[in-house]
Amino acid sequence: MTHSATRPFVRMNGAGNDFVVVNALETPFAPTADQARAIADRDSGQGCDQLIAIEPSDRADAFMRVWNADGGQVETCGNALRCVGWLLMESTGKDTVVIDTLGGPTTASRAGLHQVRVDMGPPGLDWTDVPLAEEMDTRGIELQVGPIDAPILHTPGAVSMGNPHVVFFTDRQDDGFVRGSGSLVEHHPLFPEGVNVGFANVLAPDRIRLRVWERGAGLTKACGTGACAALVATARRGLTGRHAVIEADGGELVIDWDESSGHVFMTGPVEIEGTGTLR
Repeated sequence: MTHSATRPFVRMNGAGNDFVVVNALETPFAPTADQARAIADRDSGQGCDQLIAIEPSDRADAFMRVWNADGGQVETCGNALRCVGWLLMESTGKDTVVIDTLGGPTTASRAGLHQVRVDMGPPGLDWTDVPLAEEMDTRGIELQVGPIDAPILHTPGAVSMGNPHVVFFTDRQDDGFVRGSGSLVEHHPLFPEGVNVGFANVLAPDRIRLRVWERGAGLTKACGTGACAALVATARRGLTGRHAVIEADGGELVIDWDESSGHVFMTGPVEIEGTGTLR
């Protein structure tokens, strides 16, 4: 990783979605996919949903690099943006910071005690944005799970939040069902870059119970970009308004799809669990 034997890290979570965060502002941090996977391993490593490096940026306060538990790099992570935003605001004394990612720059700002609001930007709604392998209306794409004449899941919405999401509208959210269907859909040929799979149960026009099978990470306690995608997908179908509380396994996220700017804003908790060193 580096020539030094150990690297300090901070363990954080956002609504239960947990991270090992490494400060790479001065000393570069470039783990291989195998090393990233070893760190994320809950049995033999530090254990996390995503490994995060905070790197220097010439166009933002910092650059956030994200590795999933399978060792692969991904564009962005909504809950991690809140955690990194909080760290940067604490260390600089600012109330707003800009974080660059492979999915583009994002603004994070204080929203109360250990609460951070992140401007996730406008959702990508064209089939080429997601991306899909063929042209479809992303409000309801041609995809189903189960028997052809009686599919268990069908016609999900597709949204890019800087990373690809598909959202099924269903009240079936048990572990086995989410794992089975999620792992099936994650690598479906319709999604050339893979996809995060959401299972959204609309409880009220402003409340959604959500579980997400994350691409490369599996079932996590919360997925920030997944929560944003769920609100956009349900609002586009007229199932909710443009503001909703998303109930994830690990806590609640508040999502607003601003009509004037078209941007999606996510507000949610940040928690520091502890510190340690990577061997």
